Amino acid sequence: MTGFRLALKDAVRFVKSSLMVPVCQLGDDAVVSAAKTSMASKLLNADELFWSRLAVDAVRSVKTLAANGKARYPVSAIHILKAHGKSSRESELVNGFAINIQRAAQGMPTVVKNAKIALLDFPLQRHKVQMGIAVQVDDIAEVEGIRQRELDITKERIQKILQSGANVILTTKGIDDTCLKYFVEAGALAARRVKKEDLTRLARATGGRVVVTLADMEGNETFDSESLGSAELVQEERVGDGEMLYVRGTSCSRATTIVLRGANDFHLDELDRALHDVLMVVKRVLESAAVVAGGGAVEAALSIYLEKQAHTLGTREHLAVAEFAQALLVIPRTLSVNAAQDAIELVAKLRASHNAAQQHLQDDLQKFTGLDLTTGRIRNNLAAGVLEPAISKIKCLRFATEAAITILRIDDMIKLNPMAQE
Repeated sequence: MTGFRLALKDAVRFVKSSLMVPVCQLGDDAVVSAAKTSMASKLLNADELFWSRLAVDAVRSVKTLAANGKARYPVSAIHILKAHGKSSRESELVNGFAINIQRAAQGMPTVVKNAKIALLDFPLQRHKVQMGIAVQVDDIAEVEGIRQRELDITKERIQKILQSGANVILTTKGIDDTCLKYFVEAGALAARRVKKEDLTRLARATGGRVVVTLADMEGNETFDSESLGSAELVQEERVGDGEMLYVRGTSCSRATTIVLRGANDFHLDELDRALHDVLMVVKRVLESAAVVAGGGAVEAALSIYLEKQAHTLGTREHLAVAEFAQALLVIPRTLSVNAAQDAIELVAKLRASHNAAQQHLQDDLQKFTGLDLTTGRIRNNLAAGVLEPAISKIKCLRFATEAAITILRIDDMIKLNPMAQE
């Protein structure tokens, strides 16, 4: 275990000192190249340039600055919507927040400027007496009075929401026809059955708060205007077979939506999964601002380096360090086998190249040598654009080492003898 930790420490130091390349030296193309590398084995690979640029633009559009001044790229601010129809190349990046819903009534406006958005998590329906409550009346005319009072209670609730300044109302529950009439008369835009996660994400972007009830601490019903979110524009647009609601110019944080187009649900789901991986890779590259060469280059370089380090140790830890070095070669060997190439020959060439690079430091680019699995040769993967986030590579080494140490900590395994059959 001590030998593995020693090997990990040396490996991380070697990656940071020799193999890591700052993105600023390579330019913006490095981020696009890292995105292309991540989608090499996925469905998006057929249009890698289109998807990589779309992913980079999406992640950069949600850039925020943390309290310490560092740039952060929250992928959660990128909303992905799926719409049937058209080719996947006709997917688009929308500057704003899109929700896959439409207006609750045709009489409502399709465009609302300077929107004040009420985010509700309760139904807007006609008030009814709760179950288990019996009302006895002596005069049949009083029944009509009870019904009228139910309508008045519903109207008062709607008026409280509208008087707070809200002109866009979104709720996760239903809205009945009685409430819709009041919204249409007020010229407000209302939508029902919004997904809870969409409402929460929209609240974060617009500075609003999801309201679960109108009741206050005194037992009265009020609606606080401070819980309203704000946006420059809320607009309904037709996309594919249906309509979507776009919220642009959110007040608190920038929001971006990617509208995926595809033939069916299976195709769209696979696009969603692959695109999420690409977005995370772009986020890592932009936040760490450093990349390493891919195609087994890092693993082969570390294997040669750690083998040499093992020969310098005069303790028993040199065995663990040497085994650590050998284990790293599993990555380039597996890559070669999966590409139906000669793994033994390719890995031997790769090791020879990195051994020469570490002995003759004058050829500085030779340390970026990796596998070209299309032609079955080795090449400079940094120049070829096969790049990976440096922080992800370092984390993989750390997690794998901790997993191996955890297994080694298990000293004994107790087995119970099977019960004797009588």
